[in-house]
Amino acid sequence: MGLISTVLTLLFGGERNVLRETAEVFRENAESGADRAAVVKGQAMAQFAAEFATPEKGRFDRFMDGVNRLPRPALALGTLGLFVAAMVNPLWFAEHMQGLALVPEPLWWLLGVVVSFYFGARHQAKAQELQREVAGAMFKAPQVVANIAALRAMRAGDVGAANPGTDSVVAQSSVEPDANPALDDWRRLRQI
Repeated sequence: MGLISTVLTLLFGGERNVLRETAEVFRENAESGADRAAVVKGQAMAQFAAEFATPEKGRFDRFMDGVNRLPRPALALGTLGLFVAAMVNPLWFAEHMQGLALVPEPLWWLLGVVVSFYFGARHQAKAQELQREVAGAMFKAPQVVANIAALRAMRAGDVGAANPGTDSVVAQSSVEPDANPALDDWRRLRQI
């Protein structure tokens, strides 16, 4: 009994497990590996969070962000409002539009420049994106035409579209064996 106790103490005693330690030389401990992977993922996420963090904005910065978002909706809603005003009260609309006739031409030019610079960059980016999409669609056009022609050729509405031929042709094709390259190779090897 003492010998068994000594061997077990040698293998498992003293807070050790020789079998587990030996096995971990050849295979990673799954639990320890998962712990290490979790630490690595946590460190990577902390690094990404630090990289993409934005400093807290003050009241003035938030106010200016809001002001920068106003012109497009204001112009769009204002234009729609002018159409509504023209329909609801045409005389009022005509009176107020007469005031636009008094605006000097250089001021119109200045307004055009401001609006062009403000909206021009966005318009140019969208126009270039549209040109790329149109070019991509034109590149695909020959394939689309070929696909449509192939689909039209498969229409079942034509007379005889599903005609398999005469019964003798069908019977003959069911008796003839199909080509089998693997079987042909096997037969050729057997003849050698």
